[in-house]
Amino acid sequence: MSNNRRLPYVPIIIIAVIIAITVAVIMWFKPDQNAVASSETNSGQVKNNTNNTTSDSSDSDSGAAILSGQNNTQFTTGLENLPRSLQGTEVDGEIIIDENKQLIVTEGLRRLFDYFLSALGEEEEAVIYARVESYIRSHTPEPAASQAVAIFDQYIAYLKAIPEIEKRYGNLQLQATKSGELDLNAVTQQKQDVSKLRQQYFSKETITAFFGTEDDYDDYSMEMVRINQNTQLSDAQKEAAKQDYISRMPDNTTKANIAQQANLNELMTRTEQMKAKGASPEALYNMRRELVGAPAAARLAQVDQEDANFDQRFDQYQTQKQRLLSRNADKAQAQTQINQLEQQLFNDTERKRLAGYAAMQQQNAAAAQ
Repeated sequence: MSNNRRLPYVPIIIIAVIIAITVAVIMWFKPDQNAVASSETNSGQVKNNTNNTTSDSSDSDSGAAILSGQNNTQFTTGLENLPRSLQGTEVDGEIIIDENKQLIVTEGLRRLFDYFLSALGEEEEAVIYARVESYIRSHTPEPAASQAVAIFDQYIAYLKAIPEIEKRYGNLQLQATKSGELDLNAVTQQKQDVSKLRQQYFSKETITAFFGTEDDYDDYSMEMVRINQNTQLSDAQKEAAKQDYISRMPDNTTKANIAQQANLNELMTRTEQMKAKGASPEALYNMRRELVGAPAAARLAQVDQEDANFDQRFDQYQTQKQRLLSRNADKAQAQTQINQLEQQLFNDTERKRLAGYAAMQQQNAAAAQ
């Protein structure tokens, strides 16, 4: 069973993140982490979605019938002749059942669907459908297998319906971005339309399992944007409002991840401020220990030492490099000597950083003027 695939959002780029969130509803994500192909548990409440009826069920059923009508005898486990993008990977997601062999719907089931759907373009839709159905039935007993296949039918129908909503709001998102602020009213309305669409295709249990974590992050990100766009609040009041919102979130993994990310953001900000004021290594360590703990503070102190050592060697390299170029009329010979200098001062990994590091220093110097 794999962990939540999302990571907390970074408030510095919060507006861009919100746009990505609202657009991302129509995307089929390839999962970030490997996980076991399937598992069984002997506990949990039965979540039976095979009898879930929707206003668009006829469309979903007809689509499933067409796909099921394809020849899926080419697959036994669904893992035969995987497309190139999936070769060498492990199936992400999970299929969990209870003691009565009823399906327990989890976010991992959605990840399982997305794992195979990520190959769309390399494989035809009918082939992917046959592959997923074969995988489910070869790894899952009845009635859970048929329940999972039924939810996959609903998921495909839902994904096909999502682009229509995006069409209605895509231009509004672009216009809001160009104006400098995100139109939260438009984003809220779009989320409501998406929520209504989900209710047409899925049971409440499936909606919570498939999209609950995603919605938590969306709500958090929207609130952060709302606070940032509130011109009536001072910076201190905005920070207090953000912390208050996080404190009122339900105690779960999402809240823990967001709180950790908030600490990291504060850590970066305070580190930059303290270094600019010439803070001592001891002061930096104490500040970091308060925010992220002693082990992390010690690792960051070590990184600071390594960076300082690299900066010292880089300055030495730049000085000797300029001397070689100015004293040697033969540019080829000078470059040979410069290459030798690089090998003396830097390891293989560090040498790859030299060009980019020099460019960054030039940019910083230009910005400081």
